[in-house]
Amino acid sequence: MIRLEQVHKRFDRHPVLAGLDLEIARGESLVVIGGSGTGKSVMLKCILGLEAPDSGRILVNGQDVTGNPGEAFLTRFGMLFQGAALFDSLPVWQNVAFRYLRGPMAKPRAEAREIAIAKLRRVGLAAEVADRFPAELSGGMQKRAGLARAIATDPEVIFFDEPTTGLDPIMAGVINDLIHEIVTEMGATAITITHDMTSVRAIATRVAMLHGGVIRWTGSIPEMDATTDPYVNQFIHGRAEGPIETLR
Repeated sequence: MIRLEQVHKRFDRHPVLAGLDLEIARGESLVVIGGSGTGKSVMLKCILGLEAPDSGRILVNGQDVTGNPGEAFLTRFGMLFQGAALFDSLPVWQNVAFRYLRGPMAKPRAEAREIAIAKLRRVGLAAEVADRFPAELSGGMQKRAGLARAIATDPEVIFFDEPTTGLDPIMAGVINDLIHEIVTEMGATAITITHDMTSVRAIATRVAMLHGGVIRWTGSIPEMDATTDPYVNQFIHGRAEGPIETLR
């Protein structure tokens, strides 16, 4: 579904992606792990066209979209942003139906509202939440509203950027279960970036570790637990000692 070939990206003199190669199969739920500042978010931004790679190619369904995906291409994607990133000035239903209220996917407002309420219900939020503003919702409710927006257009590919950041363990478990259920139901291709190993185990069909600007390792959850790779072992067990440098 998505292929990155020798993708390089640097900011000033600092290389972030250094020849990254990665394939994501259709219907796969890939979780990318790695330390802070290793380029996980930059990788997502390059796929979405928010950042242009310095070199390399990004293909979706065999189509080269490197640096210029186009609006029609982006309608096939959904994204749950870290912190939900809801528009404070819009009621929840307009946040969820944002793509249906403007642009090439615009629908009548009544129809857009119906779709938004249906998606809110799918993530466990009652219809009366639709007319509230984001500030009136708890952190967990905001995250679920963000998830409803991500799936509003039934996208082929969904990105999840640190989906459980800032949530208590119970709500984090709820979000992980929802992501797993929804991705499975929709048959969507999912790419998640996270530091949360509980999320990794709940969401992933395959795990990839990004380190040093390249994908260092990929495998299933059982393979991750069995690997002798010292970088993966240090990261998944949260050890201070190991090849990954830590600030002291």
